[in-house]
Formats: sequence, C-alpha cells, structure tokens
Amino acid sequence: MSAFVGKYADEMVKTAKYLATPGKGILASDESTGTIGKRLSSINLENVESNRQALRELLFTAPGVFDYLSGVILFEETLYQKTSDGKPFVDLLTAGGVVPGIKVDKGTVEIAGTNGETTTQGLDSLGARCAKYYEAGARFAKWRAVLKIGASGEPSELAVKQNAEGLARYALICQENGLVPIVEPEILTDGGHDIKTCAAVTERVLAAVFKSLNDHKVLLEGTLLKCNMVTPGSDSPKVGAEVIAEYTVAALRRTVPPAVPGVVFLSGGQSEEEATQNLDAMNKLEVLKPWTLSFSFGRALQQSTLKKWLGKKENVAAAQATFLVRCKANSEAALGKYAGSGAGDAAASESLYVKGYKY
Repeated sequence: MSAFVGKYADEMVKTAKYLATPGKGILASDESTGTIGKRLSSINLENVESNRQALRELLFTAPGVFDYLSGVILFEETLYQKTSDGKPFVDLLTAGGVVPGIKVDKGTVEIAGTNGETTTQGLDSLGARCAKYYEAGARFAKWRAVLKIGASGEPSELAVKQNAEGLARYALICQENGLVPIVEPEILTDGGHDIKTCAAVTERVLAAVFKSLNDHKVLLEGTLLKCNMVTPGSDSPKVGAEVIAEYTVAALRRTVPPAVPGVVFLSGGQSEEEATQNLDAMNKLEVLKPWTLSFSFGRALQQSTLKKWLGKKENVAAAQATFLVRCKANSEAALGKYAGSGAGDAAASESLYVKGYKY
C-alpha cells in the first residue's frame, strides 16, 4: 500500500469502517461555545457551562439512540465533560458502541486578495492536540473547510488549492496520531446559482481535495468524507429530492475513490425533513455506490429537540423522544428505507438556513 502506514493504520481502517456502518450515522454536537450559545438563546437559555452540559447529556443519554449512531463529534469542552451522575461522556459513548470524535479546526480566516474567501486555521498546534485528544479517548476528528459559489467565479483556484492543501495536511497529522480524519469541504448554499453550477463546483473541489490527499499519502481507507449535498443555491427555486440525489451521487462517483469507506453529509441549513428525504433518495438510487452514504448532522438532528426541551427538566423525556425520531428517520434514510415521518411536526419542516454559517 503506497499510502502512509503508521502504527495506527489497522486501528484507523477499522474505526473508519465502523463509523461507516450501514444504517448508522454521526451526531455533530461539536458546536463551538459561541455557536451553541446561539442554539441556547433560541430557547432563551443562558450560554453557561451547566446549560451546555445539560443539552449534550440530554442527547447522549436518550434511550435507544445509540442504535442509530456510530459516532459523535464533540467540542473540546465536551470531550472532558461528565453526566450529572459523574460518568465521563467519552465512557458513556464508548460503552454504547459509539466512537467519540473531536472538532480540531480553529475556524476560518480570509485569504488575502480574494473576494471574502476563506481558509481554515489550526494546523500549527494540531499534532500535539491530536495526541492529547487520542489520550482522552477520541478516535476520529473533524476539520471544516468552507468554500462559496460567487458571481465573480468563486470559488477561486487559490481558495480551492489552499483549502484542499489544508484538509490534506490536517488529515495526515490526524493519522500520525491515531485519529481518523473526517475531511469536510463544505460548499455553502448561499446565492442564486442553480443545481448544475453546484454540481460542477462540488466536482471541482472534491477532485482537488482527493488529489491533495493522495499527494500527502493520506490513508484513504482510514478517512471519511463529509460534504454538502448538491442543491440549488438558497436564493434559487427548490428541486425535488430525486434530482438532488442524482446530481450528488454523480458528483461523488466522478471524484471519490472507492477506498474511502463512507461519505457522511452535512445538512447545510436544510430543514430536518428535507435532509432526511434527500439522503433517502440517494440510497434508493440504483447505481453503483462503493461507499456508505450516511449523515453527520448537527442542526438537522437537534432543532426540534431543542424546541421540545426549552431547558426544562420536565421536558427532557419528550425532547429525547423527538431526538430519537430524527435519528431513526436518518438511519432508515441511510438504508434507503425512509417512508416519511408521518408525524407532521412543523419544527422538522422548518428551514435551518443561516447565511455564511459559522461553527
């Protein structure tokens, strides 16, 4: 095998394959302190550590939820938090057969000389941090690169190259320290472009990312891809789930090597129900898909749960039941077996789009 092979290679291949278990997905509960603050303020809760811990405990202790999850991405604070009865979250997840992961990027900064395009920072101290996170029980990591489609030809060649290079360097540093890297190039939905434009840009970006991963000798079998679904821009007319599925799977088939065990989609501001239906349509497509297609949702798993909870102890059971409904729906969608919620929950159909979304 020409790819990088270190002492963790076998473990990482096994972990990546496990994370890509058919019918299971990843809960992205890796919101930074600022972002989770926005979630909490939407239900009039103060952004303090006890409230952040309570929300995450609600999610991680929902009865039966581990049947639908293979991994959970944590923020650094959460990696070291415990349940109210003193059990470390990492131990809780591991005991439930769920792999703990960690967000390792430090957010985005503008690339000089571009029209507001960004690259992701956090490479400087990454090796030491990865070693520390592995020690704490994390077994995979996530790094988000953000690209936009713009009227002046964005994403520029410079932005594509810088982000592809950053993702590859991150991935290799993770693998040197035993963490499976989730490589996340997100093309934002902001704008009035059509689905064909999104497809062309998605293919261009993914081709560059995998070329860079290859150049850096990243072990693809020990890597997962997290990417956007191919959709029209937020200011463009909507299209059906079957159309999104066809364009998305075609883009992946043209660019993602079969060595990668799984592709987990971000929801990108779609409503909970839209994200589930689109994933289901992809898995129903009768074409060769050499990787598992599943979910790594944050907002699209949590929004209606938050609204049920409202920070009140007496609402925890109802909120957990709502969370379970979303996880089960997406598990079914990851197998192409989703028949619709039938619940008619208005919260699940609400758009979660935020322009220029930041974690």
